[in-house]
Amino acid sequence: MNDPDRSRSAKTVDVVAGVISDARGRILLARRTEGRDLAGLWEFPGGKVDPGETPEQALIRELREELAIEARLGAPVIAVPQQYPDKRLRLDVRRILSWRGSVKGLDGQALAWVPPHKLPSYAMPAADRPVVAALRDTDRYLVTPEPETDDGAWLSGLRAALDRGVRRVQLRAHASDPQRWRTLAANAAEICRAAGAQALINGEIELARELGIGLHLRAAQLMACGQRPLPAAEPVFASCHNLEELVHAERIGCDAVVLGPVFETASHPGRSGIGWDRFALMRERVSLPIYAIGGLRDTDIVEARAHGAQGVAAIRGLWVG
Repeated sequence: MNDPDRSRSAKTVDVVAGVISDARGRILLARRTEGRDLAGLWEFPGGKVDPGETPEQALIRELREELAIEARLGAPVIAVPQQYPDKRLRLDVRRILSWRGSVKGLDGQALAWVPPHKLPSYAMPAADRPVVAALRDTDRYLVTPEPETDDGAWLSGLRAALDRGVRRVQLRAHASDPQRWRTLAANAAEICRAAGAQALINGEIELARELGIGLHLRAAQLMACGQRPLPAAEPVFASCHNLEELVHAERIGCDAVVLGPVFETASHPGRSGIGWDRFALMRERVSLPIYAIGGLRDTDIVEARAHGAQGVAAIRGLWVG
């Protein structure tokens, strides 16, 4: 597998795009015209940052030139580094708070107002796909701590994390008593369902099938899988530590992965993290949603998004209690 560090020397093209929503909550997509790279694919409207421009100036100009609107910019959504066969780019995506004018395709491009739940059905360039996940899915992925001896306290901790807004949970334990863990995991899955949260079980394919929940593959399991182990209706995530694992996760159809550790963690003292720069270098080689893991908290989400992450995955940083 190619070392991602080899791509450092390639020049990066800075691109900006806007998330424009109408009164019904639909999001505007533009179709790339014939004669352009990736013609026919749908994307979030925007374009290249010219020399001497800030990203904000470039996005306002591009939306004026492409759509005939004067936009007021909002908060960043995500910045996606992406490597294509002939170039590297960094796609900086911002929300559009409001605009003046009537949206028109001034370059002859087709436009579509798309409900958020239908965005994944539109064929898009690789850099735009993580943007869809950032708009639709949660930015926090809780990994549960060891239950120890008090199952009731552990379930109370899970409820507290859900009350704080966690909506994606990896149920993980080093179970010395499989029956106890099966019962506890079943109870946890029901609590997650009641809270509208998605639950995934760590490593146990048959238990995931039994409980009707998602599966989180350990790195070694991932590399042993020749195909996706669950049907499309149930999510499959994986733990990754290097580029080879990331590429394999995308190849077999994983829905998302965690990548790290970004920083040293209390559970692995003395093991240095990959850092944000290397995280971004690996991020640019796949289009999967990627959670950053390792010494992170919910206060790190903005930084994570600035390096192309869906958000953060954590035990201590997201657990309550």
